[in-house]
Amino acid sequence: MNLESLKPQVSAILQHSEHTRTEKLQNLCEFLKEKVSYYNWVGFYFKNGDKRELILGPYAGAETDHTVIPFGKGICGQVAESNQNFVVPDVSAQDNYIACSITVKSEIVVPLFVNNENIGQIDIDSHELDPFTAQDERFLEFVNQEVAQLF
Repeated sequence: MNLESLKPQVSAILQHSEHTRTEKLQNLCEFLKEKVSYYNWVGFYFKNGDKRELILGPYAGAETDHTVIPFGKGICGQVAESNQNFVVPDVSAQDNYIACSITVKSEIVVPLFVNNENIGQIDIDSHELDPFTAQDERFLEFVNQEVAQLF
């Protein structure tokens, strides 16, 4: 999969003037899930005001019970504190992992910055072991730079 080729479509989805921010993010999640075979769940979590927790935003994939995640808990909660990308090649090897589904084998989480503040993250689960590369990280950083313009 050439992720670079998806960049113009990502930008077009987020620049669609007739859609709300939530609709744009929902469309983006669905697009990424559809276009990248190993992106089996794609969603956004956002910082909940001044609270040290994340709340689930738009997503595409199986329903999740994890609608609120405390900072420090699971991969998403760790990224909320570290402000660093987190790639998990095998979720079964992670001590601080919140299991969403037995089908999830790996995860990548990339923080979303607006004015140098971490306001959330994109979270992607895969049913494959170790599918995420540096190319995925750079692509998702690009996606979040584009998303940041909505805020």
